[in-house]
Amino acid sequence: MPDEESILLRGLEAFAELGYDGGSARVLAGRLGVSHNFINDRYGSKAAFWRAVVDAALKAQLAGVPKTDPSLDDAEQLRLIIAGFYRSAVDTPLIGRVLVDEFSRDTERLDYLYEQYIAPTLQLMVPSIERLVAAGRMEPIPMDVMFFAVIPPVAGMLEGPLARRLGRPDPVSAEQLKATAERLARLVVNGLLATGAEGGRGV
Repeated sequence: MPDEESILLRGLEAFAELGYDGGSARVLAGRLGVSHNFINDRYGSKAAFWRAVVDAALKAQLAGVPKTDPSLDDAEQLRLIIAGFYRSAVDTPLIGRVLVDEFSRDTERLDYLYEQYIAPTLQLMVPSIERLVAAGRMEPIPMDVMFFAVIPPVAGMLEGPLARRLGRPDPVSAEQLKATAERLARLVVNGLLATGAEGGRGV
């Protein structure tokens, strides 16, 4: 019997490849190398197993996002949070595929992702954004626009085959990936600051 960590990792691989609807509990059990009734016996349902898989992946990912530091300039704080999110995505690239699939479906699973992870992550950025707007350094931006300004660039950390075709070294080192995350975050934040009344001040 595989240990819990291996089961959740294999489950993540299966959901990333098949999607939620692409495999029954029996198919998933086959991928895990366990008996056909294992998922229902251990987790209660395929939906509960999906939540356990997502929780394991996203909690590990979000643990790498820096906490807020009141001593920092708000633009720098925003950059650090976004860069931390991009760096952590490298450690759990399969969850990105799961999220892309789920973002396009109006389901209870999307409700779960939004309530447990998306909204809390956005809330980390809200205080800095509000102060930047109040100071005239950033234009007021609807939250949906903010989300889609920040999240899509994470593909730059995950789409290795395309990145190599665009000139990224192969193999790429951890230091190079960290530098890529920092560059992406700086581009995003500088773009947001450029909407401000004063033209923004880069970080």
